[in-house]
Amino acid sequence: MEDELEPSLRPRTQIQGRILLLTICAAGIGGTFQFGYNLSIINAPTSHIQEFTNETWQARTGEPLPDHLILLMWSLIVSLYPLGGLFGALLAGPLAITLGRKKSLLVNNIFVVLAAILFGFSRKAGSFEMIMLGRLLVGVSAGVSMNIQPMYLGESAPKELRGAVAMSSAIFTALGIVMGQVVGLRELLGDPQAWPLLLASCLVPGVLQLASLPLVPESPRYLLIDCGDTEACLAALRRLRGSGNLARELEELEEERAACQGCRARRPWELFQHRALRRQVTSLVVLGSAMELCGNDLKAGVPEAKVQYATIGTGSCELLMAIVSCVAVERMGRRVLLIGGYSLMACWGSIFTVALCLQVAGVDEGWRVQARLTSTSPLPRPWQSLFPWTLYLAVACIFASILSFGIGPAGVTGILATELFDQMARPAACMVCGALMWIMLFLVSLGFPFIMEALSHFLYVPFLGVCVCGAIYTGLFLPETKGKTLQEISEELHRLNFPRRAQGPTWRSPEVIQSTEL
Repeated sequence: MEDELEPSLRPRTQIQGRILLLTICAAGIGGTFQFGYNLSIINAPTSHIQEFTNETWQARTGEPLPDHLILLMWSLIVSLYPLGGLFGALLAGPLAITLGRKKSLLVNNIFVVLAAILFGFSRKAGSFEMIMLGRLLVGVSAGVSMNIQPMYLGESAPKELRGAVAMSSAIFTALGIVMGQVVGLRELLGDPQAWPLLLASCLVPGVLQLASLPLVPESPRYLLIDCGDTEACLAALRRLRGSGNLARELEELEEERAACQGCRARRPWELFQHRALRRQVTSLVVLGSAMELCGNDLKAGVPEAKVQYATIGTGSCELLMAIVSCVAVERMGRRVLLIGGYSLMACWGSIFTVALCLQVAGVDEGWRVQARLTSTSPLPRPWQSLFPWTLYLAVACIFASILSFGIGPAGVTGILATELFDQMARPAACMVCGALMWIMLFLVSLGFPFIMEALSHFLYVPFLGVCVCGAIYTGLFLPETKGKTLQEISEELHRLNFPRRAQGPTWRSPEVIQSTEL
């Protein structure tokens, strides 16, 4: 009988798989893809926007801007993106609670549309302030989407695929970075006259999301636990899973709703005050900080003419490893990928430091050799004549470090807030995680030049310590979540936070509740 039913069920299963895939793509194309895309496209038109800023100022005042003020204006344009991301991260939690996960992603595209209009008409209006405001708005959009997208996908996916589906956010981030690098090539939109169109091209992913996201269902967990709508939850599950046996999953959702009964959505500062969330919050802060401070942005002296193509290579490596990590996360588990990623990064960082030391030693010795040569002797570059292989070793270490970062920390860290926190604390946890990420990104961008100036060829040593600490913390304190329901994870963390208490949450009869503040 099963053999007779199997052919008829196969098309239905394929349809449900397509709906889940459409959900992933619709959320990703206007979510973390936008973050990576807007992060990378700003690099190509750097000199063009600086020239435009100077020309605009000169047309207004009759005097050109000094070089240091041009650099200041450009720094503001770049730094307004993470500032907007911080605002967006703080906005993500209330949006996810009041509007739901899917509607929040749709409404978030308002910021993208406004930013694209500002970018597109900035040169015609002769206003570099429009570029600044546009960068702030796309930053807000990125901050909202980077927190809500993993939450939405993690709550919509079956437990067997939850890690892989949630980690697709890292794939779309890497894909956005690569696409931004490709579109920004001189042969495409990197032309001096095309930079407004390049910046405004962020509208395309936003339009694609507005067209595709309404076709997929809302998060079943949000519908049942937050809204108390059992029928809508069941309808969403049927679209995502098919008309098979949903009784077990619905029972798990009812258990989670019963555990959350009478509770309200937690505020971000309450996460730090509640003892039952101590391990979760510590893991989120430690591993979130380690991801941003692990030194995945290194420099190896690549010639300026080749930088665009080298960055495409590094971005492609990160995209490749994000795909590999998405496949491996449900086979190897979260802990293995994090420990392996940080350990490998520490290894490559050590070799990278040795390569830099040899470069400096080669330069010093080369100048001594040069001083002994006559003025008529041919004088090659000193460090290349003594240690020509150190540059290639440093570049190889950069690629290896990016591969190691992509397979572990880049993807797994992003799903911690979804898996470690229950429905009442998850939006606040995403706010904390997002705010932490943007603050760390801002501090690294601000402090890295000073670290490079102070430590010279030992610049990677502090990041080595971060990688080692990340691997040790993961091995000692982070529980494995592979193959477990969110309710099972919550119960295990409760036992870890209260080791002397054996009892779990008691069952309460399910009622229609409003668990969040509206």
